[in-house]
Amino acid sequence: MRLSVSAVIVTAVLVTAGPAIAGPSDLPTQGLESRVEFWKKVFTQYGEDDVIVHDRLHVNLIYDVATRADQSGKIAAVRQALDEIRNNLATPENLSVTGQQIQSVISAEGITLTAESLADLRDNVHTQSGIKERFRQGVIRSGRYVEAFQEIFEKQGVPSEIALLPLVESSFENRALSNAGAAGIWQFTRGTGRLYLNVSRKLDERLDPARATRAAARLLHDNYNALGSWPLAITAYNHGRAGMQRAQSEAGPEMANIIDQYRGPSFGYASMNFYSEFLAAVEVYNSYEQYFGQLTLDKRPGTQSVAPTLTRVAAQTSPKARVQTPKAKASDRYRVRKGDTLTDIAQRFGLTVRELMDANNLRNSVIYAGQILLVK
Repeated sequence: MRLSVSAVIVTAVLVTAGPAIAGPSDLPTQGLESRVEFWKKVFTQYGEDDVIVHDRLHVNLIYDVATRADQSGKIAAVRQALDEIRNNLATPENLSVTGQQIQSVISAEGITLTAESLADLRDNVHTQSGIKERFRQGVIRSGRYVEAFQEIFEKQGVPSEIALLPLVESSFENRALSNAGAAGIWQFTRGTGRLYLNVSRKLDERLDPARATRAAARLLHDNYNALGSWPLAITAYNHGRAGMQRAQSEAGPEMANIIDQYRGPSFGYASMNFYSEFLAAVEVYNSYEQYFGQLTLDKRPGTQSVAPTLTRVAAQTSPKARVQTPKAKASDRYRVRKGDTLTDIAQRFGLTVRELMDANNLRNSVIYAGQILLVK
């Protein structure tokens, strides 16, 4: 899970009606405006070929934008410019053009130029990849799920806005599998998943969108009961409940203060930005046409279940691993035979190819003999 510093200040994120998420909220943005602005840029301005060179703590302090090929050189140039500024604090007129530009963006972020602050900035040069294309696809896929996810969250007493958290976790891709083994739309690890779901070799409910969403709602509500605020509850989804209790006891209940003051060993870049990423995702989603133009969102596939259930785990990570389909009748399933195509199967059961792909969460038309497909 990202050349100039924008002057736009986000004053409210969740106040305008959008395609699915609207209404009052307990999700404050105070003290996080600059972070939210940065993640909006990651989601909407910078694409998969862009590498943002910025500060790890002052994330919206953007020095340059690189490509994969030239990022090492640009990072070195930024550090060299920071050294130059530090060596010329008393003689800024001696700065090179690059040094002057870097000094300008630092000052625009309200950072006082001292030898100590510049040393810290040098140590905290960081890179973040743009994900504009991925986020756009996440918005499109969200149409399959958001309405039903909201219904589940409201029943569990969780703000409906948080139904958009998968935009940050998985981009609403049910086959998503992280390097840490987190799986499904809600990216449950095995350990956390087993607290709320059946996770075994035979059945992995992390890949059932309906069950996983109910589990996510329970987890978030448990986090809220333990921590007393939704910003902390959401951050605990990434950092862990016990970790956020330690952060709260040390830095207080405000998310902005925790980011500024808490330096727990595992409270790194991902954890400190998780809530701000979520706020940015909600704001972009509520105005997605402004950033991506007209989009045709995927449709919710029927009313009997929240969303289609996978018949196998992500092919790119574990082609042989499979999960069971929840108690479907034999007549609702079809075992692919040698020579079958999706077109043949769709026509046989009175479906379109798109309906068949949606029902089985297929990314492309590749199928294999012996594969079990839902056909009703």
